[in-house]
Amino acid sequence: MATFVHDNGSGGGRRRRLRDRVWQVASAVTTPLHPSDYLDMFRPLRSGADLRARVVEVRPETADAVTVVLKPGADWQGHVPGQYVRVGLDVDGVRLWRSYSLTSSPDAADGLITITAKAVPDGLVSSHLAQQLRPGQLVQLDQALGDFVLPDPAPAKVLFVTGGSGITPVMGMLRSGLDRLDDVVLVHSETKADDVIFGEELRALAAAGRLRLVEQHTDEHGRLDVAALAALVPDLSERETWACGPAGLLDAIEEHWAQAGLAGALHTERFRAQLAEPGEGGTVRFTGLGTEIENDGSTPILDAGEAAGVLMPSGCRMGICYSCVLPLRDGSVRDLRTGDVTTAAPGDGVLIQTCVSAAAGACDIDL
Repeated sequence: MATFVHDNGSGGGRRRRLRDRVWQVASAVTTPLHPSDYLDMFRPLRSGADLRARVVEVRPETADAVTVVLKPGADWQGHVPGQYVRVGLDVDGVRLWRSYSLTSSPDAADGLITITAKAVPDGLVSSHLAQQLRPGQLVQLDQALGDFVLPDPAPAKVLFVTGGSGITPVMGMLRSGLDRLDDVVLVHSETKADDVIFGEELRALAAAGRLRLVEQHTDEHGRLDVAALAALVPDLSERETWACGPAGLLDAIEEHWAQAGLAGALHTERFRAQLAEPGEGGTVRFTGLGTEIENDGSTPILDAGEAAGVLMPSGCRMGICYSCVLPLRDGSVRDLRTGDVTTAAPGDGVLIQTCVSAAAGACDIDL
């Protein structure tokens, strides 16, 4: 016979009601803030809070590159080597988001992750990472993204071709996947030996026979000639290739692999979209904010808005993830990748990607 127990206010039911009552009182006391806001102050990495990470260490890699060691919050879901993560930093009162490759193994026993960034001229976020970020500070975090990863099982023969900071996603693969890679060749292009990010670690791996490393120092040997790769890597056609670096290098690699009938064995990762020639520019009005900015026709609306203190949604900043999409209410914008102009009138319902669009005359954007 089943026995039914009536909760008369004791036990779990009483505790739940008491907890709810305490939460109601706390909400009244802390208004206009929510009690969870105070929890975030004392336990910012707790489960259920906005995903953040605490800076554990900032260490130099080269004269213009740093690695940031982060302790992610409890809701971090991990990553696959080769993926990237969006990091949000408050710079001069404006929260800016940038994407950085994860350079650590996902199996680290301490649960820490690392990103490695190279400072770029006039780069607000990369300069902030390198010069102002300190251990103990908090940064905003998103879950890991990207499909520039090794398959499982891994190919028998792998070729990595990288330039500059393009080594960062590949370093994540090497640190976590060399045990399952039998034959690895890495061709890396950089200005000079001292500028190679992770240079000492890569050379140590090569000296130990874990991979074959070919360094191309442009100040001595000139730019990497993609056509000469066949001489550097005679069995190139037998290798699955992952390439990451400047747009010009990747364009040349994609063209060469396509001509050789190897396009299906090539995987590329771009940090920035290839942009067309600048257009005429114009005034951008953000409907609802009462803010106007001048856009020169070569700068993405997203970047120009952020520089003026206008906070907009963003993601990869390369026109891939569509996190930056906003309605174009009126006027014209130009796609910086193709040069195509999109025009809208009120009621058209046209959406644009602000990270790869610039003004092509006056335009209104709903925000």
